[in-house]
Amino acid sequence: MNWTEAGFTLLGTKVLWTDLVGNVAALATVLLAIRKSIWTWPVQLTGSVLLLIASISAHITGNALKQVMFGALAVYGWWKWARGTEGGQTLAVRPATARERLGLVAVMIVGTAVVGVLFFVFKLSWGVHTPGVKGYALVAADAYIFVGSAVATWAQGRALVDFWIVWVAVDLVGVPLAFSSGLVVSGAVYGIFFVLVLAGFVNWLKEYRSRAVLIPKEAV
Repeated sequence: MNWTEAGFTLLGTKVLWTDLVGNVAALATVLLAIRKSIWTWPVQLTGSVLLLIASISAHITGNALKQVMFGALAVYGWWKWARGTEGGQTLAVRPATARERLGLVAVMIVGTAVVGVLFFVFKLSWGVHTPGVKGYALVAADAYIFVGSAVATWAQGRALVDFWIVWVAVDLVGVPLAFSSGLVVSGAVYGIFFVLVLAGFVNWLKEYRSRAVLIPKEAV
């Protein structure tokens, strides 16, 4: 056994260290995002690398690709937030415009359909090995989480309050999918994410409204 498969047994279920530590980093990412800390992004990048290894060990190709995407978006978000805090400025958060929201929803719908087809054709989702309607549903769920995660992280990089809502939608599918994949830690963490994401949304929205009261003519 090499280090990528190292772990321990908890209640009869094997827990990979990469899955555990990667998810701890993922949780830390959410907490840091609530505080708008620039450390959000390097911690996310570290967690993505560890969860990539865990996903490969669990043979979940779609989730592995998602971690690669997270890593790339972490670099983008790091750059965007660094620019937004130049000169010691506080990162300015804002709700998405109606046009931006329409774009986010459109990308979620179209992207899920396109990625779902690609996952099925190239057998990039473990769901293709499940016969019948259940298999198609699993592939669709895998694609939905992949696209939703990309949309949420991109919106987070642009400091849009709405990114928290996208994460809520992703978590509603991600929790049961992680448990059914045997990644118990990931499933439990997704559940914790759900609570933290709601708290993050309230925190960012409250901050935006407070700033809007102080600067009522600020452009959105």
